[in-house]
Amino acid sequence: MKKYRRYLVTSALPYANGPIHIGHLAGVYVPSDIYTRYLRMKGADVISICGSDEHGVPITLKARNEGITPQQVVDRYHSLNKKAFEDFGIAFDIYSRTSNKIHYETASDFFLTLYKKGAFNEKTSEQYFDEEAGCFLADRYITGTCPHCANESAYGDQCEKCGTSLSPNELINPHSTISGSKPVLRETLHWYLPLDKYEEWLRKWILEDHTEWKTNVYGQCKSWLDQGLQPRAVSRDLDWGVPVPVEGANGKVLYVWFDAPIGYISATKELTQDWEKYWKDEDTKMVHFIGKDNIVFHCIIFPVMLKAEGSFILPENVPANEFLNLENDKISTSRNWAVWLHEYLRDFPGKQDVLRYTLCANAPETKDNDFTWKDFQSRNNNELVAILGNFVNRTLVLTNSYYDGKVPERGPTDENDNSVLEAIFNYKESVENNLENFKFREALKEAMNLARLGNKYLADAEPWKVIKTDQGRVNTIMNIALQITASLTVVFEPFLPFSMTKLRSWINIEQSGWNDAGKHDLLQPGHIINKPGLLFEKIEDEAIAKQIDRLLATKKANESGSSKIIPARDPVSFDDFSRIDIRIATVLEAEKVPKTDKLLRLKIDTGIDIRTIVSGIAEYFEPQDIVGKQISVVANLEPRNIKGIESKGMILMAEDKDGKLVLVAPDQRVSNGSIVK
Repeated sequence: MKKYRRYLVTSALPYANGPIHIGHLAGVYVPSDIYTRYLRMKGADVISICGSDEHGVPITLKARNEGITPQQVVDRYHSLNKKAFEDFGIAFDIYSRTSNKIHYETASDFFLTLYKKGAFNEKTSEQYFDEEAGCFLADRYITGTCPHCANESAYGDQCEKCGTSLSPNELINPHSTISGSKPVLRETLHWYLPLDKYEEWLRKWILEDHTEWKTNVYGQCKSWLDQGLQPRAVSRDLDWGVPVPVEGANGKVLYVWFDAPIGYISATKELTQDWEKYWKDEDTKMVHFIGKDNIVFHCIIFPVMLKAEGSFILPENVPANEFLNLENDKISTSRNWAVWLHEYLRDFPGKQDVLRYTLCANAPETKDNDFTWKDFQSRNNNELVAILGNFVNRTLVLTNSYYDGKVPERGPTDENDNSVLEAIFNYKESVENNLENFKFREALKEAMNLARLGNKYLADAEPWKVIKTDQGRVNTIMNIALQITASLTVVFEPFLPFSMTKLRSWINIEQSGWNDAGKHDLLQPGHIINKPGLLFEKIEDEAIAKQIDRLLATKKANESGSSKIIPARDPVSFDDFSRIDIRIATVLEAEKVPKTDKLLRLKIDTGIDIRTIVSGIAEYFEPQDIVGKQISVVANLEPRNIKGIESKGMILMAEDKDGKLVLVAPDQRVSNGSIVK
């Protein structure tokens, strides 16, 4: 096996259109952090790279739905997720973002390098165009009936009801989510990465040179290669993203699948001037931690991009996990069926390690797995408290009781003592071997087995009985128990960093290097230890019932049809809200916008000025019925051009669960310009 001088660890860039949930943690970020912490303890030159993926259609959709800009969306969730990761103890060296200037420059330069090499195919194709909105439609801006399950709300890239991947032209009765109109096909020019030209190289690189990859990763790659690769567009018609840096590409941006992985490179550039040694030196081992939905992008497409560019190393391993379910149901952000990290940290303060432990012990490494609150409670009470916490507490309490907190000198050892001392080293070796092979569940199990060994050793040796007749024998027993405790702080450090920091403070040592685990003299005779507290505390039934009740309420709401009601959004500060200027205005004139079905052009008196607003309410109101009515408007919204008309503001409407819109208006007339507070 090749020895590497340094390591580059990347973690999939989460979309900045929502919070982090436990599925993300189990699939990507907990194993990534465990591996990185382990390498750091070994003294390796390693950097851990992550950041927000801030482009792509889901972000523009969320911005449109909330009536804000994409930048406001990504700013909100970048801050929320960055803080949640930090509070949870995910120790990235940098958590960057793809809206940074350095990323735009890096992605543009990468594209231009391939463009100048002639690596792309230019191709004109027909894609759906919204004539009312005046723009090409990304797949997610098109909905229609799924041809497989008849779901009437399928997207142009996937039906979320049956899970089938789709293309827009497969939808029955497609329509635009922007205007509601039926889109038409129109020609557009794009650049394509010819994956098919690299198929033979990929077959050797993956199927022959990387047979050690996890079976789920290797199998998915083989399946794609056996089906035959096709050219894939690297650009799209969109106004949010990195602009395509060539002439004639106005209104086109880099496709997010091309743009996002370059974010690893730009983040490394942002982190260090020596970024090239991590990306262009064959003595660097690059490892991508991802979920299974990203396997193709990181094992086939990104390597082709790097190969085509020519100066970058390729990933050595891509240990992707499968999906984590929640209480026997698929995690779904749209149904609010998730455990959100920032909410967990609020509900279980100081218990980061309990979730880290549970997600690792139950990680979906080879198949989809399930998180339940009862299992979470059981893992804490029956393993962390009853095994690890119990051994540590007994050892330190007895040491303080028998020796006033001083480590006793080990005397003569018997066969069982020697067997235990040897086992300490063997468990360390087993944990290490599993970590090196990305078997984190097994590594954690072996670390806990060391604590089990300690409990059994104390139970068999019974120092609380022997102390009455043989002080010297108890000295040996307690010395060995303390050496086990010291080794536990090492082997558990990658998994339970908060708890091991606490335990080290009790036994009064600094963080050890990885190879110190298994040594028999980590704590020298006479070394002073402090009085311990509780390493872990029991989680009571009431706390678990509260979480289960919350999920049951969510499920009931989904099943009753009220799932159409959008869940409460994340909290905003008072300052953020106070910047929104909501006023009462009166409609002076109203008329339909020509060649549209849903748009009304309104002239309104805001009390500040007379202005025009274009609103998609024509199917709910006849123009003559709205004239003279008072309405609520956002008066300081940035102007938008809709069908060639400058719209200055937005009318506030209430939408019930059946989709019906009603005006938000005062129940009695007030002066135009009155502020809504």
